[in-house]
Amino acid sequence: MAVLLILNRILEAGYKYQIKFVLKISIIGAGAVGSTIVFALAQKDLARQIVLYDINGQKAEAEALDMIHGSQFLPTNNIIGTDDIQALINSDIIIVTAGATQKDGQTRLDLAQATCNIMKSLLPKVVSLAPEAIYIMVANPVDLVTYYSLKITGLSCHKMFGSGTVLDSSRLRTLVAEFCQVSVKNVHAYVVGEHGDSEIPLWSSAVIAGINLLNWGEVYNRPALTDAIRDNIKKEVINAGYEVIKGKGATNYAIALSCTEIVSAIVHDEKRIMPVSTRLQKYLGISDVCLSVPSILSRQGVDTRVNIPFSDDEKSLLVKSAQTLKKAFTNIAI
Repeated sequence: MAVLLILNRILEAGYKYQIKFVLKISIIGAGAVGSTIVFALAQKDLARQIVLYDINGQKAEAEALDMIHGSQFLPTNNIIGTDDIQALINSDIIIVTAGATQKDGQTRLDLAQATCNIMKSLLPKVVSLAPEAIYIMVANPVDLVTYYSLKITGLSCHKMFGSGTVLDSSRLRTLVAEFCQVSVKNVHAYVVGEHGDSEIPLWSSAVIAGINLLNWGEVYNRPALTDAIRDNIKKEVINAGYEVIKGKGATNYAIALSCTEIVSAIVHDEKRIMPVSTRLQKYLGISDVCLSVPSILSRQGVDTRVNIPFSDDEKSLLVKSAQTLKKAFTNIAI
């Protein structure tokens, strides 16, 4: 009887193991971001097949081939690079990185119309090939591009959302960890709002090991996170992407890692809370705009937006961030 029970458990584990590998994940755009996302996903063992699609087929094929050459070192080695859009058919998850390239001195909002034009010609074809897929938008300005893409495709906001401020939150946690001299894994803090200049760190709910960040210095007799220090950290978070672009022309590693975490939360049905960019309806009085707020991610995509505590100032700043994006969207032709 005990042997049968063990065998049943092994079979159940094997079944679950196989279910995990029925996934086909496709990445649109073989630039620095798209290619690095493929590389990060391949190392995480999250899919049966990974497709890298780009209109520059030679580039997509070369990127895939470079990874395939190291396939003995990768858990996932069924990687395809192509310019054939039909390769996206029946994808389970599609990550869209294709868009106008952000140059030194440009804000993310400066890219809006050019990137939305790309989405207008691209996404209807893609959705016809993979109507049941979960779509993760990465192309900047991600909040406007996500909202525009929802408009032109008619997809559910649970199935299409942006990578949002997941990366910004990681940058915030890294800087806080450095200042407080603790592991970044023990810092729990979110950046919300626009993935851009109007984003907001939620200091009021930020904690280290259950201790509110604003009380950390007093409790542990360490330097306090004063208003000036918090303002400086916020500026560093906002300018982090610009600094990387200035130095090497593009950001790719950190955004790839953050996207891989989003995918992992979906594939493993983790019910994990992450600040992705979704179309809000009556969230703190904000509606009909895509902004990042903490949301539960599951196999169905965005499950629920989490109403975590906001201070009055944070609420006010989130409303302003929404207004900034709404105003910017009025300048985009649909």
